[in-house]
Amino acid sequence: MPQTTYLVTHTQIIKAKNKGNAEALVVGDDDIPGAVLGGKVDSREIDEKEAARYFTVINTQQFIPDYNLMEDEEEEESRFLELAVQPLVSVQASTVDFLRSENRRLARLIDKYKNVRDEASHVVYQAAFDAFSSFNLPAVKKPELAKTMGTSETAVAVLSDWQMGKVTPDYNSEVLSKRMDIYMDKLLEITEIQRAHHPVKNLNVWILGDIVEGEEIFPGQSHLIDSGIYRQVGVNGPKILGKFLHQALEHFEHVHVTAVIGNHGAVGGRMRKQHDPETNMDRLLYKICEWIFMDNDRITFNIPEGKGERNWYAVDNIGTYSTLLLHGDQLPHPSSVNGYYKKVMGWKDGAIPESFDDVFMGHYHQQAKMTIGSTILRVSGSPESYNTYAQEYFHSMSRPCQHLMFVHPENGVTSEYSIWLDEA
Repeated sequence: MPQTTYLVTHTQIIKAKNKGNAEALVVGDDDIPGAVLGGKVDSREIDEKEAARYFTVINTQQFIPDYNLMEDEEEEESRFLELAVQPLVSVQASTVDFLRSENRRLARLIDKYKNVRDEASHVVYQAAFDAFSSFNLPAVKKPELAKTMGTSETAVAVLSDWQMGKVTPDYNSEVLSKRMDIYMDKLLEITEIQRAHHPVKNLNVWILGDIVEGEEIFPGQSHLIDSGIYRQVGVNGPKILGKFLHQALEHFEHVHVTAVIGNHGAVGGRMRKQHDPETNMDRLLYKICEWIFMDNDRITFNIPEGKGERNWYAVDNIGTYSTLLLHGDQLPHPSSVNGYYKKVMGWKDGAIPESFDDVFMGHYHQQAKMTIGSTILRVSGSPESYNTYAQEYFHSMSRPCQHLMFVHPENGVTSEYSIWLDEA
């Protein structure tokens, strides 16, 4: 009896993790996880010409790997899954057996090269960690201070309103760097004069914010800066502030830094209120410097922080004396005495839970001092000079200046100096 040629189509519903597993289950591989949920078989009669066409397609679309390329393991690893393929001229083994073996081989390769990639990632992370952990700031030798009779006082360096990156007719990042060198020289000179009378072993550094200038604080600011946030926070800032702290460690037994944020460290321009209030470029610069000196136990940092809050103030204690430190954008112009009295008295009455004797702030780029009850409120100057905005709108111009004080652990502030910086 003559035979008839049929095209039989077997349609199956497969439940599997992926397409490869589903195809393996179709050809009967019992080792593959998954399940055949159902199926149906359709058939129709075809002529020899159509059958020949299907047979040709089936034969020419089967591929096998060139196993000669697998002999060199190093070459295999460098190529990862770059497999050379060639068409199968004649199918000698059954299609089912071939697919089963190929599935198992490819599964093994997937596991192997997944491990290779994981290993490569591990090596990269480990290399980065090793490189950073091997970073070593040159050791700073503890100073040998002459012995002097009397109670030791603490020097206090007040750094405020650098607005690093800002450009005025005679101020920019380079001028800032020179002026901070002048400040350090005069700080050390005055400290030696103090040491002739009594010990001065330690230095407290109060940083009052606006150290970074920002980029979107007011319209047109981009025309008034010589460097963006990256260079201010990641390059010039650590260089200038890091140098200052390094020099301090060379001349004082212990350095303690208390640093608060300013409004010019905010990001986001007019949309800054959409950002986490904790986000501030001043704070980021302080943290970078803290990490730079993390292996030096002679320097400590107090940088108020906490998600979702500005963390805008700090209280620093020297013996029994304490000072509230803030930037000052919370307060009106120093000429408005009533506004200051109301705020300071409210803070001392419990709005700020920590107790404090005095207040020190910046923000207004001019030195000022006022007595509020038993509290002395001091306003810091800025190393910036010739501010045309202040000239036009506030009819004032302040000499570049930073503050310096000496504090007795029981009697409080014993002396204070205005360090003028317009030599540079």
